[in-house]
Amino acid sequence: MQQQSQELKQVSLSPRTIRDIRERLIEVLLFLAAFSSVATTISIVVLLLYESVEFFSQVSIVKFLTDTQWSPLFSDAHYGILPLVSGTLVTTTVALLVAVPLGTITAIYLSEFASVKLREVVKPFLELLAGIPTVVYGYFALLFVTPLLQIFLPDLPGFNMLSAGLVMGIMILPLVSSISEDAMRAVPLYLREGSYAMGATRLQTAWRVVYPSAISGIFAAYILGISRAVGETMIVAVAAGLQPNLTWNPMDQAATITAYIVQVSLGDLPYGSLEYQTIFAAGLTLVLMTLVFNIIGYFLSRRYREIY
Repeated sequence: MQQQSQELKQVSLSPRTIRDIRERLIEVLLFLAAFSSVATTISIVVLLLYESVEFFSQVSIVKFLTDTQWSPLFSDAHYGILPLVSGTLVTTTVALLVAVPLGTITAIYLSEFASVKLREVVKPFLELLAGIPTVVYGYFALLFVTPLLQIFLPDLPGFNMLSAGLVMGIMILPLVSSISEDAMRAVPLYLREGSYAMGATRLQTAWRVVYPSAISGIFAAYILGISRAVGETMIVAVAAGLQPNLTWNPMDQAATITAYIVQVSLGDLPYGSLEYQTIFAAGLTLVLMTLVFNIIGYFLSRRYREIY
């Protein structure tokens, strides 16, 4: 028995070895968690590329990028992506014209001027605004914002990109303001104190010291807002219409890339047909647009970080 107990003691691991094994397991779990997001992104891109290659083997990529008509579901089929791109860019631009200035002003106020109690009340309301389903925003745009705009613009049609873009701006406002406010609050206190010591007002300090110092995080908020607006589906599908028109006038109706994908995905088109594969080509275009916006935002934030 004595010999068996001695053998068990020799086999048992030391506390340091057990700790090293646990740390190694935690490291592996964290790596798998991080790799899962990368693997998911790669899988999505590979799927889009695979299906898009099948599509472009039958449709010229030059016509896809230059044709001004998009009617793949009609007998006289056209596969020009420009009408969907224009609808996506117009609604996104209108949304940014609402969300960027209002979100920045809200972030500056919450970070530099609002009291602690007021901030604790306003921030949950902003987060609640971000949690409203997008289909509710869509019907809000169609049944409230559009009739309101028609009072001032009598010729405005029932489906239009203006109301959809305005409501999209309201939707992404909490995202822009919350991330921008967090970036501003991360600015060191001594920068504010130095500005006050030089005789600057709170507004001058907020605009000329805090805002430039937090510009990297603020640009990240803008880019996230752009990506959110570009990928929005239900608001534009409900309020902007599903008619693909090549127009840059926000008062016209038009379809976006996401709205078309939803329209085709819910139809009865057979899988593998050319009409069905158009959603993958459109999805690849959307991914590339988002990638371009993110690259531009990265270089802008890097440039301003070096300046300030």
